[in-house]
Amino acid sequence: MKLALVIVVLMAALLFTLSCQRAASDFPAGTIVDLSHPYDAETVYWPTAEGFKLEKDAEGVTENGYYYAANRFSTAEHGGTHIDAPVHFADERHTVDQIPLMQLLGAGVTIDVTQQCAGNRDYQISVADFEKWEAAHGQIPREAIVLLRTGFGQFWPDREKYMGTNERGPAAVAQLHFPGLHPEAARWLVANRRIKAIGLDTPSIDYGQSTLFESHRILFDKNIPAFENLAHLDQLPPTDFHIIALPMKIKGGSGGPLRAVAIIQSK
Repeated sequence: MKLALVIVVLMAALLFTLSCQRAASDFPAGTIVDLSHPYDAETVYWPTAEGFKLEKDAEGVTENGYYYAANRFSTAEHGGTHIDAPVHFADERHTVDQIPLMQLLGAGVTIDVTQQCAGNRDYQISVADFEKWEAAHGQIPREAIVLLRTGFGQFWPDREKYMGTNERGPAAVAQLHFPGLHPEAARWLVANRRIKAIGLDTPSIDYGQSTLFESHRILFDKNIPAFENLAHLDQLPPTDFHIIALPMKIKGGSGGPLRAVAIIQSK
């Protein structure tokens, strides 16, 4: 009887171990790249927005002898590595909490336009840039997450180099100079390619000098969210990686802090 009990226990332990190994092996293998900048006093925000604040409520050993720390923070929705929900520029479109989770997960592609942007801070990514990429790598896959690498991520968190100005307030908005997506390219995407989301390594999907924010409006009208101020796009290949981009779930939010990662597939 005792021998039978021992055998049952050993078999149960073996099955548990195998199930754990199977679960671990099911997770996509590959190199993980953090696509989010940390939030701190240097985090880049739009000139009219207040920056990130972290205040300590408690830190240290309590009277009962154990260590305890707790903070509070405040932040504008649109600053640092964040998501723009479609409702940001399109009435009655998805708020942050309404974006389907599957729209924030999936295969990614990187469109590298660093050369075009190197000599032109106001460069707008064009239809020709997408067509050139597709000539080299094939058509943008259905329901892909498209990332635009301008090279401006290298300037983070230097506001003047990254945004074009270090000044704050409404008057500073006219001094913004950084690349973005041309409205014609945004129209081409929604008309010809079915994508889940789009992101880039600048403060806005529209270029810095935009006053109409047409690319926002075109994409968001189709419930395509944007990831802005992404980090480390230089570490991504053109294809063969997956994106997990999960924002703070703010009910009714027009945007919010985003923790995004890429998993580059093992070859």
